[in-house]
Amino acid sequence: MAAQGLPSCLQLLEHWSANWTAFLLFRSLKEIRMEILYKILSFIFISIVIQFSIATVLILFGKGKKPTLDECRLAFNELFFDYTNLPQLQTFSARDGKPLAYRHYPAQSDKVIILIHGSGWHSRYFLPLAEFISSEGLAQVYTPDLRGHGPTPERRGDVDYIDQLEDDLADLVAIIRKDHPSALLIVGGHSSGAGLVIRFAGSRYGKQADAYMLLSPYLKYNAPTIRPNSGWAHAYTGRIAGLAILNTMGIHWFDYLTAIEFNMPEKARDGTETLSYSHRLNIAYAPRNYKKDLRAITQPLWVVAGTADKANIADQFEPVISQYTAVQVKLLPDVTHMGVVVSPEIRPAVEEWLKDIGE
Repeated sequence: MAAQGLPSCLQLLEHWSANWTAFLLFRSLKEIRMEILYKILSFIFISIVIQFSIATVLILFGKGKKPTLDECRLAFNELFFDYTNLPQLQTFSARDGKPLAYRHYPAQSDKVIILIHGSGWHSRYFLPLAEFISSEGLAQVYTPDLRGHGPTPERRGDVDYIDQLEDDLADLVAIIRKDHPSALLIVGGHSSGAGLVIRFAGSRYGKQADAYMLLSPYLKYNAPTIRPNSGWAHAYTGRIAGLAILNTMGIHWFDYLTAIEFNMPEKARDGTETLSYSHRLNIAYAPRNYKKDLRAITQPLWVVAGTADKANIADQFEPVISQYTAVQVKLLPDVTHMGVVVSPEIRPAVEEWLKDIGE
């Protein structure tokens, strides 16, 4: 029996040894996995801390040098004209229940055009163009004061979230469509307002318009169409970069911070101007990606610019925009950035295009 028990003991020992080896191997693999996981988590944590630290420094100290008032090259004196016939502001309710202001220029026409104002100002300066369009029966015109703008905004220079301006525009479009269900609807804008229109065109709302009209549109700070050193806008470049880092991390806590200031001449100010924007309003007012947004446009697109524009390089619009979508570009000789809205030269060009559109 002793001879028979010996193999059993050896087998038991071998079995125990194998189990112990397997246990040690399992524990070793588990420890290795835990160590790898720890290193990955540590790397992620350190990366987040580094990014957050960089973002914090940029946000706190990334304002840059502010230009002096005499550096602004835009002709604001062209906006000094008689506003006696300016229509009264009306309001519509946006999806959040807030009243937003607009002006309406009625006309006996089967066309409706919405005109979006540029940065720092509000819808008032569209008066001569909108009055001409309506009085000639070319189209009804709606000129909204964007959220954060106008004589008495709830919070000047700010919105609640980055996409809110295009949501507001979609709400206005819905109301106009309800009142004029068979009208040909054109969405247009000037300068940064045209940038918002491009953003709208590239959004989920883009097909709600039947055509687009862009007056000296803003595409991007480094687009080939931009003329450097216009002296109009002072962007907090570092802060914008820092907030963009946080936004990519899903953090929007500091989007209320000022990201850009506007260098409006003192003589052009009357208390209704908006001289700075929060980060979220600044982002909301520009295309997400002008190349992608332009590619989304399949409707008729008309772009107008003046050759004396000090903010944009007029002859760059056609070669740049035509890379991404079909476009008709009109250049007005010796017309300025403001003149493309208020000068007499814009009117026959708009009249010709509006008569042709939809025919």
